[in-house]
Amino acid sequence: MAYMTDRKRAEGLGSAKSGTRHHWQMMISSVALIVLVPLFVFTFGAALGGTWEQTVIYYSRPFPVIVAALTILVAMLHFRGGVQVLIEDYTRGAARRWTIIGAICVSYALAAAGLFAVIGLAL
Repeated sequence: MAYMTDRKRAEGLGSAKSGTRHHWQMMISSVALIVLVPLFVFTFGAALGGTWEQTVIYYSRPFPVIVAALTILVAMLHFRGGVQVLIEDYTRGAARRWTIIGAICVSYALAAAGLFAVIGLAL
């Protein structure tokens, strides 16, 4: 039977020194999404139901393109942070590492595809 103090048992299991930064990043992206999502819905709703030419003309203006691009970018960064926490909480070992890497790659790929589509409409 090992007689270990609470400090000795907890050693090596302490803070990774990134929790506060991650928390603030998630809070800031949440607040940004509170503003961006309604703006996106209203700007996208104005283009919804139009022909291809009308949609291209609508998205050739800077405001709808900026709103759409910022919404896609912030949403995918928020998704990346949230999924990473979810994976860290529910997986262990090598599966954790590879799943986090896969989720990060998926979030960046979705952000790139979304930005490419919006820029394609704008140009």
